[in-house]
Amino acid sequence: MKFIHTDLGNRRRGEIVEVTLTRAANVRLMNTPNFNNYKNGRKHTFYGGLAKRSPINIQIPSSGHWHVTVDMQGLRGSTKASVRVLPGALPEIKEKPLSQVPSLVRDDVPTATKTSGETYDVFISHASEDKEAIVRPLANALIRKGLKVWYDEMTLKIGDSLRQKIDKGLANSRVGLVVLSPSFIDKGWTNYELDGIVSKTVSGEQVLLPIWHNITKQQVIDYSPSLADKVARSTATHTVEEIASEIAGLLRKNQ
Repeated sequence: MKFIHTDLGNRRRGEIVEVTLTRAANVRLMNTPNFNNYKNGRKHTFYGGLAKRSPINIQIPSSGHWHVTVDMQGLRGSTKASVRVLPGALPEIKEKPLSQVPSLVRDDVPTATKTSGETYDVFISHASEDKEAIVRPLANALIRKGLKVWYDEMTLKIGDSLRQKIDKGLANSRVGLVVLSPSFIDKGWTNYELDGIVSKTVSGEQVLLPIWHNITKQQVIDYSPSLADKVARSTATHTVEEIASEIAGLLRKNQ
């Protein structure tokens, strides 16, 4: 059996595979074991089917190595096909104004810390892999707003205590941010630990603002369903300047 094969390589859950055809054909999205079964004529499972329109979009159901095939089995003639991968749908996040979450701003910084001159307006807790792409640009945007930012010492590495790091940041800063990304999740911290830090255990007040970076709502839900419902900002829908401006406005309002 003749078929057109496109090896997509390793892809992320939620990405969209767009297949453009010159005529109706069978389109299959398969992981590697099922693709091997398909090309050897064995039983296999796939996503897709007979495509009578073009282009056809298929969402990748889970992260891993994926393949697309196009064939004319049961059909007449031939077709040409082109394949490309599109980003998944933009994440859906809580767009509640930050000014309506007063617990995000901490005004009870200990006196001893104040007198030592070690207070900060904002700390940014983040995985080391995200420093260049998002953390440093965000920190610089906040600094341009006249804010004092602490982020180098809040870099999180494998083996660190997430709670100790963030508690230290909260003790020294008025507003805490945590950059939630695939790199952050890959560090292996348990979902309930971060969720427990973002919200006060007893009152449920939100004390950290998650910044979603290169992550979809589904990925956040898979990591922590309750965390996905917290007020957050995303680099997919906001620029670092917009995020910095909103945080600066929140701090000015609570001076």
